Amino acid sequence: MLKKELRKSMLFVLLTALLLLLGACSNANDENTESNESTETENTDESQENMDEDMEGMDHSNMDMSGSGEVPEGLEEAASPTYEVGSKAIIESDHMSGMKGAEATIVGAYDTTVYTISYTPTTGGERVENHKWVIHEELEEAGDEPLEPGTEVTVNAEHMEGMDGTTAEIDSAEQTTVYMVDFTPTTGGEEVKNHKWVTESELSPAE
Repeated sequence: MLKKELRKSMLFVLLTALLLLLGACSNANDENTESNESTETENTDESQENMDEDMEGMDHSNMDMSGSGEVPEGLEEAASPTYEVGSKAIIESDHMSGMKGAEATIVGAYDTTVYTISYTPTTGGERVENHKWVIHEELEEAGDEPLEPGTEVTVNAEHMEGMDGTTAEIDSAEQTTVYMVDFTPTTGGEEVKNHKWVTESELSPAE
């Protein structure tokens, strides 16, 4: 009889110890799960912050899409542009999100030399490479003749923050017709007014 009660007592002690052990493991797993979830949340937040910073550093991310409609002194209107003022055209360039594929209304057409440039913003930050576009009349003391790639120039235009007054290097030059346009981004939002500049090769006829 005594042995039977002793066995029961030992069995009870073993079961109690087992239950305590299982409870401790469960608590440890819960703590690890919470720790992992917290780490994943922190990593996700950090990745989003890094993505936002990368977007801010991209070319054209702070571009002023709308303009006043004023043009530089000396800029000549095109005599017979492919796309006449008031007509419609499709934008084929993707300088910014929502631009490619948008239907544009031609506000102005001008014959000039158009340049891509690289420069460091006067406000600081990373160097902007191959910015499209500035025109000959937006360069300080540019003279009458088109400038060659590699020439250093001072920019008198504020298409992007930190552009006006900066010293830039010309990457490419092309004599063509440039257009000022109004359009509504394909991504939605308000209509962009008097956007400068879109070149003739960046437009196609509207259907």
